[in-house]
Amino acid sequence: MTGRIIGTGASCPELVWDNNKLAEMVETSDEWIRERTGIARRHIEKDRAASAMAIEAAKKAMDSCKELDAEDIGAIIVCSIAQEEVLPSVSCQIQAAIGAKNAFCFDLKAACSGFVFAYNTCIAYMNMGLIKNALIVGVEKLSSITDWTDRSSCILFGDGAGAAVITACEEDSAMMMKCDGSRGDVLTCPAGSTLIMDGQEVFKFAVRSVPEAINEVLDQKKLAKEDVDYYILHQANRRIVESVAKRLGEPIEKFPMNLEEYGNTSSASIPILLDELYRCGKLPKGSRLIMAGFGAGLSWGASYVTV
Repeated sequence: MTGRIIGTGASCPELVWDNNKLAEMVETSDEWIRERTGIARRHIEKDRAASAMAIEAAKKAMDSCKELDAEDIGAIIVCSIAQEEVLPSVSCQIQAAIGAKNAFCFDLKAACSGFVFAYNTCIAYMNMGLIKNALIVGVEKLSSITDWTDRSSCILFGDGAGAAVITACEEDSAMMMKCDGSRGDVLTCPAGSTLIMDGQEVFKFAVRSVPEAINEVLDQKKLAKEDVDYYILHQANRRIVESVAKRLGEPIEKFPMNLEEYGNTSSASIPILLDELYRCGKLPKGSRLIMAGFGAGLSWGASYVTV
């Protein structure tokens, strides 16, 4: 049993900070940021809570889904590291907002790997027969935990939410998840403080671990690389995506990117990208995708999914 995407949604703040805005805050430039990251803009939420973005993305995903009603949803999982509320969980707030009264709900914290981990969790529940349909939401308000005086990190992050409705599909699943807690100091955020990242170590970790994760999923699924329509990677840095494509020997066109517009939105990056592709008709029914996430923990994972 694997998952099929049948609806997507996103919610991104209207306020946009381009690279020139950051150049007013730290010693940097548009050219410097673009060359090193591929990022030109990021969306910043000043007024709404993360839960409000999550609810809007969830509602849009359910509206785009013609196969199910909210009462058909068996599970709601929200992945996030940057949200204001401790309780109630954002997933329970979404349940109330959309009327998914039959869903069990919980929030999951796995940073930039969050959406992939949440998807894999739903597939496990589906294979156990506990649920048939699920709603997964990634939401981040990273601007609230970003040090806007730290040039090495503030250029990367943005805010937003993305959501996907998945339904069980009679096809073998393929997934992997791994963590290396001994390297947790590479990317940290102490309580009440801001993100601290060793960018070079994250880069080296990502370009090594992501191709390995993707190859493991391909082997599980007995798929050739050319059988995959798109590789949907966490949108951290253009150079990381390009390096993964090169190591896999796959054309960069199979690695869609939107980080130029949104920057790194952590667990929201994959579902925001899925929503863009879904709504512009680039994910016709039958499309085969491999999603891959990587980030703090250190954590990484990959998943096979269809449309």
